[in-house]
Amino acid sequence: MYQAIPYSGGGGARPWLRPADTTAVAVKTESAEAAPASRTEEEEAAVERAVSESPVVVVGRRACCLSHVVKRLLQGLGVNPAVHEVADEAALAGLVAPAGGDGEAAALPAVFVGGKLLGGLDRLMAVHISGELVPILKKAGALWL
Repeated sequence: MYQAIPYSGGGGARPWLRPADTTAVAVKTESAEAAPASRTEEEEAAVERAVSESPVVVVGRRACCLSHVVKRLLQGLGVNPAVHEVADEAALAGLVAPAGGDGEAAALPAVFVGGKLLGGLDRLMAVHISGELVPILKKAGALWL
């Protein structure tokens, strides 16, 4: 059986409602703000390096099912894409010009073929269904047959 937490009408000290220690939060906030900036720059450089080195690169979030679908589609065609996992879209900001000019980064997963952005999952599927994907992959050197 579960035991209920007694309610004491007015002025009782309820430890679960006490405010957190503000000095500890301030220290954590400062260190948390400094770390993502350097991590984002490192991820940006790693993505740029991977795109320049591999004929097909899939950039996606960690543990994202859409990245898995993109990878499986390409593997089904005989391509072994390099998969680069990032925390968010900020790592793509330096590689991809914003669509629509509103300053937003590219959507993930992003597929790069031959060093150029092909698009996300929707664009990859559209190109595959229209029959244009295999020639694009051959031109990039990802398929030999």
